[in-house]
Amino acid sequence: MVCMLSRVALFSLAIIIITVQGKGSNVTYDGRALIVDGERRILFSGSIHYPRSTPEMWPSLISKAKEGGVDVIQTYVFWNLHESTQGQYEFDGRKDLVRFLKEVEAQGLYAALRIGPFIEAEWTYGGLPFWLHDIPGIVFRSDNEPFKKHMERFVTKIVNMMKYNNLYASQGGPIIISQIENEYENVEAAFHEKGPSYVRWAANMSVALDTGVPWVMCKQSDAPDPVINTCNGMRCGETFTGPNSANKPSMWTENWTSFYQVFGGEPYIRTAEDIAFHVALFIAKNGSYVNYYMYHGGTNFGRTSSAFAITSYYDQAPLDEYGLIRQPKWGHLKELHATIKSCSKTLIRGTQQNFSLGQLQHAYVFRESSGDCAAFLVNNNSRQDVKILFQNRSYELPPKSISILPDCKTITFNTAKVNTQYNTRSATSSHEFNSTETWEQYRETIPIYDNTSIRAKTLLDHLSTTKDTSDYLWYILRFQNHFPGPQSVIQAYSHGHVLHAYVNGVYAGSAHGNHDSPSFTLKNSVHLKNGSNEFAFLSVTVGFPNSGAYLERKIAGLRRLHVQNKDFTSSSWGYQVGLSGEKFQIYTNSGLNKVHWNKFGGNAQPLTWYKTFFDAPTGDDPLALNLHSMGKGEAWINGQSIGRYWVSFNTSKGNPSQSRYHIPRSFLKPTGNLLVLLEEEKGYPPGITVDSVSISKVCGHVSESDSSVVQLICPPDKNISRIQFSSYGTPEGNCEHYAIGKCHSPNSRAVVEKACRGKRKCTILRSNQFFNGDPCPGIPKTLLVDAKCRGNKTRKREKFQSI
Repeated sequence: MVCMLSRVALFSLAIIIITVQGKGSNVTYDGRALIVDGERRILFSGSIHYPRSTPEMWPSLISKAKEGGVDVIQTYVFWNLHESTQGQYEFDGRKDLVRFLKEVEAQGLYAALRIGPFIEAEWTYGGLPFWLHDIPGIVFRSDNEPFKKHMERFVTKIVNMMKYNNLYASQGGPIIISQIENEYENVEAAFHEKGPSYVRWAANMSVALDTGVPWVMCKQSDAPDPVINTCNGMRCGETFTGPNSANKPSMWTENWTSFYQVFGGEPYIRTAEDIAFHVALFIAKNGSYVNYYMYHGGTNFGRTSSAFAITSYYDQAPLDEYGLIRQPKWGHLKELHATIKSCSKTLIRGTQQNFSLGQLQHAYVFRESSGDCAAFLVNNNSRQDVKILFQNRSYELPPKSISILPDCKTITFNTAKVNTQYNTRSATSSHEFNSTETWEQYRETIPIYDNTSIRAKTLLDHLSTTKDTSDYLWYILRFQNHFPGPQSVIQAYSHGHVLHAYVNGVYAGSAHGNHDSPSFTLKNSVHLKNGSNEFAFLSVTVGFPNSGAYLERKIAGLRRLHVQNKDFTSSSWGYQVGLSGEKFQIYTNSGLNKVHWNKFGGNAQPLTWYKTFFDAPTGDDPLALNLHSMGKGEAWINGQSIGRYWVSFNTSKGNPSQSRYHIPRSFLKPTGNLLVLLEEEKGYPPGITVDSVSISKVCGHVSESDSSVVQLICPPDKNISRIQFSSYGTPEGNCEHYAIGKCHSPNSRAVVEKACRGKRKCTILRSNQFFNGDPCPGIPKTLLVDAKCRGNKTRKREKFQSI
């Protein structure tokens, strides 16, 4: 068996495997790069996860990635999505992995398949199906026979599916690399001797599956040959210690384009300049593969996000949640890719030299025997420009930047100089639900102890009890009140994530934790009756944990209850999994009539379902449900969940972490769309709207040291309708905040309006001739133009809100 082979024998076998000739591409590697059909390649890759968008969106997303200079589309495989019930597989709709990969292939791109099957990915339970939790004796991600049995079975299932559909490059398909496990080194030590042996087993198991392409392990410095160890992070050019063998290439599997956001957390904004700097540095240090995580983040539909992760995922990526191009990130990286590819043969074949140009300046030079040369000039001084001498020529390097010279003479790209346009995403209301007459409601029933089917003389773990079938678990306690006075203080200790309290059917308060501290205490004064009383605690999870060692041991839910300092933890408790509305699926057309709906009278109550119908807004712009007037819950469109919402959980700046929730156009019918909301708090549904999302503004800003032109391009089906600002001279600020400076051409607006208004795209020269004169002789000129884009069809006056 392969797992019994020596390390040397395994490596020899693997070389035979990965160099096998098929009808398709031959994929191997050496110490410099992946080798596809005998050619070493510098490859740029972008993560797009098939279930975080819809099949209707896939062609456009992949096309935009290709246009942005991406060569490879990278995706995880989501085990708990495909096998949520043991032995029952689903690969339809957003789960159609094969269809997704065939779309990648149809557009002429490669694919990287990260099978895992543990993926983390801010995906509930790290992608593992919860039924694994109940396998006797199981320890996740360890040298544990029950886990290895099921992991090998699923990985083999996926590999065989790829083979059957001829999707590996060795068969003529797009997949050029696969990944086993994911960032295991972060937890490896926790498993002691079972960690390293698990790594060896995972490597042997995957290689033995004979895919015909190489395997990688990210953040795994002890990845056994022939598996390639790769880097994840934001600064792999600085942090990666390199491959663990001279025969392996330097690969970066996750270059985080922003970071995931949690409820209560602010968005992380990573600039295009910073991303470009670290990509250029990685390539300068002999890196040959860079993947952007994410290139398109998308949406955590339904209950798929991990604990406290918001429904929108990596919205700050080059393609935003809706698939719109986010500038200047997309365009700046496109120019970087084009520049590196223009000299890629020299970078691959040349001999690298690294030498100092100053205290914080370095040069990375690649020279071929033919005389061809390419160079990266690095300025690590983050505060000031620096003049350096390179090959007897003087160059000025902006702060914290890398200049790329494809011929070792001319700078064609600098990471800190953004020449591409900026754009602004806006939303405008397309449909309002402001009439209470259009809404109906169903109040969720508070269960009583006598009707509970699960009983225990202890507090059960929420995760083990619901088994990921619902976010909700009722803890019911009946007791006799012997406390003096009508008021009593309850203290309920929960290990996450949310707790709503009801006393004798009356709402008695809520509390919640957060991503960093999921545990919390709900403390409140309540009114008790003489005699028998009932407590009903609704425990709510907001996604399952997705990381850490011994994931199978993690728990949530109510852990202790004290009333007037008396401990009721070990009392007789009754339990109900889920809500009645979930049981009857009242968010679907077929389930609507299984409960009695009442007219909404305008008085919002906690734990209430709301429904209404609406027609789809016209046009092709992406749509979002603006839930700014709601609290916390989940939303469904025509029976499909668009995710959890938690608008009431504000950031430290007092703003909701997310108020708009993506509605894919494919979820809608032209008329009569069913919208159902489950509201846990006291949200007000008539305040919500359906918003159209679009790129409403484009802006260009160039100076004498940058470029000689500003090019503005509106999205398809939109033209430049108005010039909001134009200044040729010395305008102050940038595309986000600007003002006319001391020098300003009086022709600025008129000239730009003539060149651009009514057009989808236009080019404005930064020149005295273009603006009919020099407004300030002897002074370097800057050009800043901000323009509004609007649909070609006549529309009523819109009020845009930048988002």
